[in-house]
Amino acid sequence: MVRISFLVATFAAFLITAMSGYVVIPWLRKLKYGQTINEIGPTWHQTKQGTPTMGGLMFFAGTLAGIIAGYSLLLNSEPALMQETYQNQNMSLLISVITALAFGFIGFVDDYIKVVKKRNLGLTEKQKLVLQFAVTAAFLVAQYMIGHISTAVTIPWVGVVDLGYFYYPIVFAGITFMVNAVNLTDGIDGLCSSVTFIVALGFFMISASYGYYANSIFACALAGALAGFLVWNFYPAKVFMGDTGSMFLGGSVVAMAWAVNRPEVLVLIGIIYTIEALSVMIQVTYFKLTHGKRIFKMSPIHHHYEMSGWSEVKIVCVFSLVAIIFSALAYLYMYMC
Repeated sequence: MVRISFLVATFAAFLITAMSGYVVIPWLRKLKYGQTINEIGPTWHQTKQGTPTMGGLMFFAGTLAGIIAGYSLLLNSEPALMQETYQNQNMSLLISVITALAFGFIGFVDDYIKVVKKRNLGLTEKQKLVLQFAVTAAFLVAQYMIGHISTAVTIPWVGVVDLGYFYYPIVFAGITFMVNAVNLTDGIDGLCSSVTFIVALGFFMISASYGYYANSIFACALAGALAGFLVWNFYPAKVFMGDTGSMFLGGSVVAMAWAVNRPEVLVLIGIIYTIEALSVMIQVTYFKLTHGKRIFKMSPIHHHYEMSGWSEVKIVCVFSLVAIIFSALAYLYMYMC
């Protein structure tokens, strides 16, 4: 019955998200919530001007529906999961959902300002960071209260390393970095959706293998919702997720890592996000140091490959393959530690 609850969460999320496209996309078009394409980007992206954005609302609904359906079935069929030994998992699931929605709300406000208020840059960097810091702080406090904070980190072939007080600024910066890195990955049709679909499956394999059933439900629901969203978001995209969706996904990825008590696994399973963010940091730093020279044709790095002649579909496939490989490595890391 545990496996059935995973399937129910996945298919409920898929169906709700996929079917919602028939309602949400026309609604977004009617409201004229269309994407504004940056003029400094690839010229062929101008054909995407006006494509409905804020489509992340679709997998908000799908993920929540999947969690409710799968988790309700799991608790009714396996009452032992309500015992005291599983209470931290129950609280962890609630924290994960709230955190993902909180980051998603920041993205929604950013999109709303861009699209409705016609301010192309949305929230200022300072405003966005302040809001992200507030959610991150609340998330870490909640994790501390349920005992999911440990300053000791396990490193393969090295052992357990206690970071002491250095742990807190490292993870605080790491969470903010990862959420924004996921946001940067959303630059071409289906990329962020596909990569995060694989990441969610990776977290499902880890969670199910080690008895984190509540997190397994979350991962299944998220994967199902993203599969449903890809029906509309894969090239050529009929809707974009916007910051509404990418920030929700960033919060989800971070929350899933903490739910298995191994946040360091993000280094492996989130490799694509990290590469995307680092490519921007390297490009900006090199540009400033060399007074205008660039390492990449354009950053984030998916645009570099795009401007080198790769199709959007090829980029999505290659990046997804890398995500699969590193998700497998993350699973092996958990096994070794």
